[in-house]
Amino acid sequence: MTVLDELKEIIIRHTGVEAETITLDARFNEDLSADSIEIAEIVMDIEEKYDFEFSDEDATKIKKISDLVEYVEKSL
Repeated sequence: MTVLDELKEIIIRHTGVEAETITLDARFNEDLSADSIEIAEIVMDIEEKYDFEFSDEDATKIKKISDLVEYVEKSL
């Protein structure tokens, strides 16, 4: 399973969007309609799954799924 596939599972669990909606170009707010609480829950699940913490500065830079995948892959 790829990082993208694992992240999709987490995002689906918190937002209820269809897997097909989660593309690398999808934006959390605009395309996935994720609110701040859902995003915070997604971040916490990712931190727990991969055993690292997002810095506040880096977390604010993540706007699209591709940003998230890149950040997680660099943190592994």
